[in-house]
Amino acid sequence: MSINFPLLLVIAVAVCGFLALVDLILLAPRRRAAIAAYQGRVDDPDDRVLERLSKEPLLVEYGKSFFPVLAIVLVLRSFLVEPFQIPSGSMKPTLEVGDFILVNKFAYGIRLPVIDTKVIEVDNPQRGDVMVFRYPSDPTINYIKRVVGLPGDRIEYTQGKRLLINGEPVAEKLIGEEAGSLGGAMLYQERLGQVEHTIRKEMTRMRRDPGGQWVVPEGHYFMMGDNRDNSNDSRYWRDRHIPQDLWGMVPDDHIVGKAFAIWMSWPEPKTGNLPNFSRVGLIH
Repeated sequence: MSINFPLLLVIAVAVCGFLALVDLILLAPRRRAAIAAYQGRVDDPDDRVLERLSKEPLLVEYGKSFFPVLAIVLVLRSFLVEPFQIPSGSMKPTLEVGDFILVNKFAYGIRLPVIDTKVIEVDNPQRGDVMVFRYPSDPTINYIKRVVGLPGDRIEYTQGKRLLINGEPVAEKLIGEEAGSLGGAMLYQERLGQVEHTIRKEMTRMRRDPGGQWVVPEGHYFMMGDNRDNSNDSRYWRDRHIPQDLWGMVPDDHIVGKAFAIWMSWPEPKTGNLPNFSRVGLIH
């Protein structure tokens, strides 16, 4: 079962804020009035009685305590930075399984939590950005890929595993064989827009026939994984052979934010491995 954490967080903040407001407007004045009445009846007020009269209801106490913490978390997570963990190898070698990343939530505009409506324009995704978005076939799942095509672009991916944008081959330079791959995988330095990054291609196999051409509709983005032969992405839009993968290009209202940094890695927590910080750094 998928848990809608943003919705739960908004509800928690609303409930705690409501309890704090009820206390401020209704309950706190009653407590003060009760204390004043008691002090007016006795010459030597009992401290224990004063403590009992001033005590907040337990639910109100918890609500007032949690409200500022939850409100800060909501603001940070919804409008500034949100953490994610990488679950698959589709972005290797840029991102490895178990990497914990930070995502800039305001890079592409300020959006209201839960309903994801953009209320303030900031900027649009740029070619080469690593972007987190809600999976079009199931918006409860977050995906991460690299922005390859912008609205209006004509994208081509050839049988020879070359990427072309608007008829121009994307610049790439062979780096060498991936360590331990025995020649089965090669690493290339690719340049998309102003971004240089490393991509991985498998020489002996393909995930499936990748050749094709696509035109990116307005308000959409063409996404690809850096692990080119192990990535479910926009290349397989309308693939009649694998209908469960028909998720297409990413509409603007599915954008979550721009991934910009790795802050921790924990690839196999179930095996007892400890988190490490060997991969900490900016994402390119």
